[in-house]
Amino acid sequence: MPDVPSELVHYATDGPPEARVATLTLDSQHNRNALSRQLVGELFDGLRRAEADPAVRVVLVRAEGRVFCSGADLSEASAGGMEEGARRIVELQRLIVSMDKPVVTRLHGAVRAGGIGIVAASDLAIAAEDATFALTEVKLGLAAAIISLTVHHRMNPRAAALTTLGGEVFTGRDAAAYGLVTAAVPAEELDAEVSRLCASLATGTPQGLRESKRILNADLLARIDAGGEEMAALSARLFASEEARAAMTAFLNRKK
Repeated sequence: MPDVPSELVHYATDGPPEARVATLTLDSQHNRNALSRQLVGELFDGLRRAEADPAVRVVLVRAEGRVFCSGADLSEASAGGMEEGARRIVELQRLIVSMDKPVVTRLHGAVRAGGIGIVAASDLAIAAEDATFALTEVKLGLAAAIISLTVHHRMNPRAAALTTLGGEVFTGRDAAAYGLVTAAVPAEELDAEVSRLCASLATGTPQGLRESKRILNADLLARIDAGGEEMAALSARLFASEEARAAMTAFLNRKK
């Protein structure tokens, strides 16, 4: 079993003193940046740190390695269930949606399952055209329950049905057409476009950004508050089912 790094989310700031961009970098490459308890906890800490810093105007979430996020940590879920984990991921999406500062995601490589909830909760998302996305829950006896709160708010209904029921892989270009991401650009232009966008957002005043985001996200926040508990309970029940446990065990054995 690979050694787990002591820090799975790195925090850094850059930019002018009064209009900085806080960057949170997922770096849990041993499990493809899966949403383990440690990674989710550190992501919470980083978001709250950025929220509390008056110099920070914009938050950027990105990842190291070949995968942005592989979704739930199936090793943890198969061993200990998902009751607490499901609620934490609902809370994580809610924090991204409700915090006063715009959150941008930079997407490359593979973006899977629960990781797509982070994308949909963020205010803006820029993907490489060759990034790949998939809502793989249906293949494991699960459902995209907790992330449906944000994903189905962003995607058009036909695209949501296609990707949720089919579990098929789609590209960054598709994700932009479906409404999941803001834009898709060639991989070699990704960093420049993300930097340009963050710099543009950082020219907004704190009050202007805060109140504009509240208006934009009012319906999404109400959706999370209305359905979060139900979706967390459903997710936990599905993860605990015999069908899902058998499918997850088979999947983990194939990976080994």
